[in-house]
Amino acid sequence: MAESSLAKTNTTEANDNDAGFLRRALGVFAYSRRALELVWTTSRPLTLTLAVLTILAGVLPAGIAWVGKLIVDAVVAAIDASDPDIRGIIELLALEAGIVIALAACQRGISASQSLLRALLGQRVNVMILEKALTLQLTHFEDSEFYDKLTQARREASSRPLSLVKQTFGLVQNLLSLTSFAALLLAFSPFAVLILILAGLPSFFAEAKFSGDAFRLFRWRSPDTRMQMYLETVMAREDGVKEVKLFQLGPRLLERYRKIFRKLFAEDRRLTLRRDGWGFVLGLISTAAFYGAYVWIVLATVNGEITLGAMTMYLVLFRQGQGTVAAILTSISGMYEDNLYVSNLYEYLEQPVLAQSGDYEEGPDPARGLELENVSFRYPGATSDALSDLSLTLRPGESLAIVGENGSGKTTLIKLITRLYEPTRGTIRLDGLELAEWNVEALRRRTGVIFQDFGRYQFSVGENIGAGDVRFIDDKTRWSDAAETGMAAPFIEDLPEGYETQLGRWFKGGRELSGGQWQKIALSRAFMRSDADILVLDEPTAAMDAAAEANIFEHFRTMSRDKMTILISHRFSTVRKADQIIVLGEGRVLEQGNHESLMAEDGQYAKLFRLQAEGYR
Repeated sequence: MAESSLAKTNTTEANDNDAGFLRRALGVFAYSRRALELVWTTSRPLTLTLAVLTILAGVLPAGIAWVGKLIVDAVVAAIDASDPDIRGIIELLALEAGIVIALAACQRGISASQSLLRALLGQRVNVMILEKALTLQLTHFEDSEFYDKLTQARREASSRPLSLVKQTFGLVQNLLSLTSFAALLLAFSPFAVLILILAGLPSFFAEAKFSGDAFRLFRWRSPDTRMQMYLETVMAREDGVKEVKLFQLGPRLLERYRKIFRKLFAEDRRLTLRRDGWGFVLGLISTAAFYGAYVWIVLATVNGEITLGAMTMYLVLFRQGQGTVAAILTSISGMYEDNLYVSNLYEYLEQPVLAQSGDYEEGPDPARGLELENVSFRYPGATSDALSDLSLTLRPGESLAIVGENGSGKTTLIKLITRLYEPTRGTIRLDGLELAEWNVEALRRRTGVIFQDFGRYQFSVGENIGAGDVRFIDDKTRWSDAAETGMAAPFIEDLPEGYETQLGRWFKGGRELSGGQWQKIALSRAFMRSDADILVLDEPTAAMDAAAEANIFEHFRTMSRDKMTILISHRFSTVRKADQIIVLGEGRVLEQGNHESLMAEDGQYAKLFRLQAEGYR
């Protein structure tokens, strides 16, 4: 009784698994419609051309087989006739040649249409991926799981939608061919049609199963694939190769690269051997079915049941029909696999994004400046806050300095103020209006920021500066004014092509700048936003000596007296000049005040100030 119950349970579980596979398979085919819409909207003329040529290519093979039968029968009749109809035979041959030429033209047209669509669709999908990236928050790009989705979408998305459409049109073409073949075979026997169709099913189910296995393997290996891409970047780009050579990391990194490949290849090999092994075994069923039908048709011819021309036609139909059935089942299997990969694209494109933009472009009370009230922020997946219950106020014309150890939350605070992050709790206001109610573009026009890891774009000098305000990125007058304010103009004028000089080594004729020169370019970029009244310097001069940094910050203070300025620096000789200073530790405000009050408190700030001052004696 127990064994019977167990067997019944196992049977139920197996049926549930089968039903689950069927539901997943049918569900994933829903992306076929979306892929077709995507291709249709990419180029209607090419898609329509591809559809018409596919239909023609589907029916013409049956016409060739039918005319072939007529030719054979006409030749046999001519052999036995005293006055053979040679002209009729030649006309049939000409007709068959015409159909063959038409089929070849259709196939060439299909190939050309697919090639053109591939280029257009690849560009469109890549643009869709990049457009989506522009709508995502910074936290998405700091999430490893999201990077897996992005990698999966980018690797296959530009080719899979067209492949899916190609498979769909191929399916239509082969279904038309099979229908026309079946119509001719029915004259011989309905069972021949049944054998033709059923013989291909075992291979199809095996192919569908292994397509699903291949997709699951693809998703599982995304972190390893990203690591390989990262290792390639480290070993082959100028910003990483210096240390790779200096620290002799090359052999170690290359071995890690090889180890990942060996791991991935072992999985590929196992899947390939299983897939092809089962494909061969199950393919024997189709071979046996063909030769069984071959014997049947030959015996029918010998017994005088059909003509020699009919035998030739049926054998051609059965062989081509068998290939067509295999192609149909392969197309369905391929569509299933393509749907799985296209689902990656739409899973990425449908990544939920919080509405970031309000409607307001100005606040009710500009005199209130910037206000943070009990602001906290926790990174997704983290167990503790990066910032906790932080409150501060910064009025127009005031300067704020933020100090603290690495990891204390300084840069996180700047990203909250610029709305690159959204607070987990608490409120941030500008001019008396919550940041969430501001139009994002208007808010960011109010802010000029230089991060420690500022961008070093492989563009011209002018574009590097102009990037600070995309509205005027090509305005040469503004480039010049910003460079003057950012102290970059003197060395730019000495460059071979001035503001048109290509920077970086990625492109021909590029010129590399020193660290200090790049920092002045970044400072000039911040001053491109002439209407910005919040200026932020997040340790951009960390690589400079103390004298150069002091000179830049004094210049910065002079040029921004009527603005709200925020400074992050480890050099207290610069920090001491700020109107107010906050000391952060583990995401919390430990001390707050100006230089004199904090020194009087004799706390963490005073201790660090004296420690650093001792180093300069």
